[in-house]
Amino acid sequence: MSDERERPIDRDKYRRTARNFTDRKSDDARDKDRYEFSRQREYDREFGGSEEAVTHEEAKDDSVNEESVKIENRMRDSHDTKEKTKGSFGFKSFLIPLIAGILGALLVLGVYALFTSDNEESEVSTDENTAADLDSNQDVSEVKEQLEADNEGKVITDTTAAVQKAKPAVVSVINMQRMESIIPGMTTDSGEAEEAGSGSGVIYKVDGDLAYVVTNHHVVDGAEQVKINLESGDSVDADIVGTDIWTDLAVLSIPADVVESTIEFGDSSDLLVGEPAIAIGSPLGEIFSGSVSQGIISGLDRSVPVDLDGDGSNNWEASVLQTDAAINPGNSGGALIDSNGRLIGINSMKVGIASVEGIGFAIPVNEVQEVTSQLEENGEVIRPFLGITLQDLLNVASSQVYDQLNLPEDVKGGVIVTSVQDGSPASEAGLQQLDVITQLDGEPIKNMVELRQHLYYEKQSGEEMVIDFYRDGQQESLTVTLE
Repeated sequence: MSDERERPIDRDKYRRTARNFTDRKSDDARDKDRYEFSRQREYDREFGGSEEAVTHEEAKDDSVNEESVKIENRMRDSHDTKEKTKGSFGFKSFLIPLIAGILGALLVLGVYALFTSDNEESEVSTDENTAADLDSNQDVSEVKEQLEADNEGKVITDTTAAVQKAKPAVVSVINMQRMESIIPGMTTDSGEAEEAGSGSGVIYKVDGDLAYVVTNHHVVDGAEQVKINLESGDSVDADIVGTDIWTDLAVLSIPADVVESTIEFGDSSDLLVGEPAIAIGSPLGEIFSGSVSQGIISGLDRSVPVDLDGDGSNNWEASVLQTDAAINPGNSGGALIDSNGRLIGINSMKVGIASVEGIGFAIPVNEVQEVTSQLEENGEVIRPFLGITLQDLLNVASSQVYDQLNLPEDVKGGVIVTSVQDGSPASEAGLQQLDVITQLDGEPIKNMVELRQHLYYEKQSGEEMVIDFYRDGQQESLTVTLE
């Protein structure tokens, strides 16, 4: 895997983006129950159909048809009854129109009075509702007071107030693609983009004529068009401002005039295990948009192995929050909020195997803020560039390549340089193919994940980095200036 300078990502390569959480040391007997976390599984669930849903719609259509028949029969019976009684009017033919006229006049007067009264009440109600509109920056206690005033007789909890404060800023994100992009070789007559999948998003900022929505990279990956469905029911087109596959984040922009509320940021560094956590999103698609589930913060600073290119080898570790709040396909990109209605994470993934329940993950909001600011400004996250491709030493420990390295017996971990890009900082510094990197700036490096984390999180472009490595069994050191 290369740490080359950020450039447009090959969609065909990364559409298979998956997160595999696998115990590679397990024997064959345990292989069926190995830990596996896969974004591809979530992708299939989000993009898949449901025969049960179709069956339900057909059943509903049948019930509607039966009801229509009943109504038609009642109308026919009523008509027959009228025909039978038509000749029995006599004196009634004079009296009934008179009574009908009187009743009609009274009815007109009553409707007029009611209409006038409703208008007056409507004006008062409109003013009250305007004054009671919820502000995302309000304290949750103030929101609770407003809700209690507007909903007399109902029990309003702190959780209710937190949800009502944050919920208007959570949206559904629809990934639109042409059929040939989804299924190669298949085309449609219209050639227009169709819904390929859906997720969730959070409106976090309004700046001038634009509002910004944060979601997951994998929610909009491969999209030819993106639509946003707001809580109000409005649907608008969105533009992709930028995405970052490493953090699984993306920023979209929509017109600001359709936005009623933005979410308030919390601080993920202040979280404690056991604090309430509330997930808001669109599980299983738009039909369940605005769904809420509640749990707690189950763990902090969890490192989850990630296979970004689907080659079966983990090449990244996501640093995430763990929660037992229900996170289902479609929740991706939605909000994880605290008891004050503030955003503490962006829901991203879950452990999706039958033997595991209640293990979901969210990207901490502090990292979300750093990444979204770069995506807004640059359309990408600018990271230091070294210019090498890598392979974990452990992956070749039993191959002929390992014997060619002539490593000392005490070297158990490291990263093999499989190629060096011409003109890159690594090339200029003197790194060569088959060098085995064991330390960066004095810190031990056991695998590619640790190398990338040090490079991306500890260094910046223009800084120097000391690399300790083995070449033909001899330990050497050099200093590289990163770009």
